[in-house]
Amino acid sequence: MKKVLPLFSLVSAFAVMLSCQPKTEQAAETTTQSESSVEFSDLKVAFVLTDSVINKYEYFKTKSAELQEKGKKFESDLQGRARGFEQEVANFQQTGGNMTPNQQRAKQEELVKKEQNLMTYRDNLMQELAGDESTLYSEVYDKVQAYLKKYAEENDLDLILSYTRGGAVWYGKDALDLTDKVVEGLNQEFASEKPAAQ
Repeated sequence: MKKVLPLFSLVSAFAVMLSCQPKTEQAAETTTQSESSVEFSDLKVAFVLTDSVINKYEYFKTKSAELQEKGKKFESDLQGRARGFEQEVANFQQTGGNMTPNQQRAKQEELVKKEQNLMTYRDNLMQELAGDESTLYSEVYDKVQAYLKKYAEENDLDLILSYTRGGAVWYGKDALDLTDKVVEGLNQEFASEKPAAQ
């Protein structure tokens, strides 16, 4: 029994030493994690009204106007082609009675092919405009994001939220609303880039 007691004490002491060691490492990890994280009381947060930023951003206004103008040109071109096709169909309806059945069939096939080409042309124009619009929104997003990052660093902000109706932010004090400052800054950057681009 006396031999078992010292052995038991030795095993117990070893077990206690092992159990203490991981706790020290966990404490060190916890300390490191808390040092790298931000306390909520220290968190500096602001928000922007997303729709207002985009709609008041001169770059977006300029590019949107260019895109609308391109759309009008496409529409005008498409209407001209459609009128030409309609005229050709009307002519065929008037003169088709004077044609042989083979000529009528050939003309009908030709008109069907032209109609299909016209529809394909329309679809291609719409696809091009949709692609241009998507590219514009992507460019605007990238420019706004880059500006907000710079703004946050310059103004010691930890987080800038996007406020949209029905979005994740339900309330924010007016003092936290950076929308006007961001729009002003974005427009100043765009104005300074504009002469270089032209």
